[in-house]
Amino acid sequence: MRTAANASSTEHESAAHANEVKQQPSRFYYPDDELIEKPFNWAQMRRLFAYMRPYKRQLLPALIVLIIVDTLTKLSIPFLISYAIDSAIAPKDMDPSLRMLYIVAGTILGLYIVQWAANTYRIKFMSMIGQRIIYDLRADLFKHIQTLSFRFYDKRPAGSVLVRITNDVNSLQDLFTNGAINVLVDLLQLVGIVIILMFLNVKLAIAVMITVPIMFVVSTRLRRHIRMAWQDVRIKQSRINSHLNEAIQGMRVTQAYAQEQENMKFFDKMNRINKASFDRASMMNQTFSPIIEVTSAIGGFILFWYGSHLIQVGAITVGVLFAFAQYVGNFWEPINRLGMMYSQMLIAMASSERIFEFMDEKPNVDENKQAKQLPVVKGDIQLDSVVFEYEAGRPAIRNISFDVEAGQSIALVGHTGSGKTTIISLISRFYDPTEGRVLVDGQDIRHVQLNSLRTQIGIVMQDTFIFSGTIRDNIRFGRLDATDEEVEAAARSVHAHEFIDQLPMGYDTEVQERGSALSMGQRQLLSFARALLADPRILILDEATASIDTDTEIKIQNALKTLLKGRTSFIIAHRLSTIRDCDRIIVLNQGVIQEQGTHDQLMDTQGTYYGLVAAQFKYM
Repeated sequence: MRTAANASSTEHESAAHANEVKQQPSRFYYPDDELIEKPFNWAQMRRLFAYMRPYKRQLLPALIVLIIVDTLTKLSIPFLISYAIDSAIAPKDMDPSLRMLYIVAGTILGLYIVQWAANTYRIKFMSMIGQRIIYDLRADLFKHIQTLSFRFYDKRPAGSVLVRITNDVNSLQDLFTNGAINVLVDLLQLVGIVIILMFLNVKLAIAVMITVPIMFVVSTRLRRHIRMAWQDVRIKQSRINSHLNEAIQGMRVTQAYAQEQENMKFFDKMNRINKASFDRASMMNQTFSPIIEVTSAIGGFILFWYGSHLIQVGAITVGVLFAFAQYVGNFWEPINRLGMMYSQMLIAMASSERIFEFMDEKPNVDENKQAKQLPVVKGDIQLDSVVFEYEAGRPAIRNISFDVEAGQSIALVGHTGSGKTTIISLISRFYDPTEGRVLVDGQDIRHVQLNSLRTQIGIVMQDTFIFSGTIRDNIRFGRLDATDEEVEAAARSVHAHEFIDQLPMGYDTEVQERGSALSMGQRQLLSFARALLADPRILILDEATASIDTDTEIKIQNALKTLLKGRTSFIIAHRLSTIRDCDRIIVLNQGVIQEQGTHDQLMDTQGTYYGLVAAQFKYM
């Protein structure tokens, strides 16, 4: 279960993380999980906020009114209290005016109620819009990854992809539900406070604000470190998800080899590394608040020290000093929120970089703009001097050329790694040739629409996939508009009806994830029914009978003689007895065609195929 290092254990992280990198299990290093060494990318943040654009007609009118109301109420209250102090309480030549105090107190109470109502509606409204934006982003990401080619998935574990769609998208919820609008509210409030402070007393305002540049310089130095720290957290969480996905799918192997304790130790190590990464990022995040608190304390000291002096010389009144204290307190509150918001944007930046990294991934196999609809094909197939490399410089197949006439059945045989599956993957256009061409009915498949090609190809693989749902749904997956009668007919044709009929709910029996409630042979029979229901012009069987008992295999072989009639078919099978009746057998060795012909022709030549058959029957 535990293999040697699957990839380099070197990670492009900061020097401060070097020791941790050495501890990181190398098995879960992936190229797409490196820290992205980039400055804060405002263009990318604009790209993220572009998801708000479809809702601007709903957002702008309501939010403009709400933001103005919220800002005006917050800015008015200290001014009213200052007016009450100077006009109704402080004057020495008249008694305090109770009537004035009642009016001011009632006005302030009314403003608080308006402010509460505006905030309540804004939070509710933005939560609704924010969830719609998250929905759109997740839908776009899922839609895009479905267009990506096999090469994309070859180098990425399922857990790493899953975490982008779940964790990384979820981490953006606060940004869209509250964060973005709070920034506008806080900025407007800051501008308003600065204007009012300057209006009340320019000298005192400048003295109080002298600490702001200091705070800005210090906090700026933390930005890159905080962004990188949160990006590192996302990477660690991605690796945990990758391991969990593998551990759950491989639970039978783990228990079969009694490796539960080893698995727990391995997960515990990854979990501790993830916790340390999160603690580091969280600690850096918390540095904003102390910086602002210290700066605020210094500003408060300057305010009362210099403000007291200005009162003594008659430059300001007590009410003005009180208003200053209120406004300065209100000034640092949005500053603190903006600092927290900046931290939130750094978290969003780390997640958006990982999301848009996938969104910017281009399919290796894609339709060109001139791609044409492939009409219903006869099934003529030609491979013309095809070379293919999974990795540059290491060809999986070399100079493969052969022609297949419509309706012929072709068997591909050879040792593991000889290129059999590569050939059928190229015919299905899961990959494009490095050199050469694959043609269907004389048309280069790189110049036709993918959907029009693949809907005419049916594939049954050894490791068949069964989706959660009913038996009927899984068979109908091959053709969604098929009737119940057509589903049952397809099942009968491959002898799947017998075991389905014995299930508690028959065709409506719910199967568990990946069909774990069914045997391997039963899952393969369902896969046969699914492919046959699709009625493809080209049928590919990749070790499709490997997990079926001999009696069932004989039944399927008899059914296939009828079902394959008129279709072009490619069969990969290690049981050589199953391919005796194929029109042609192509023997592959290390990526090249070594020999080809009918069963009888190849047996007469006593070459590689003869040796494979002799070796197989020797151990039967």
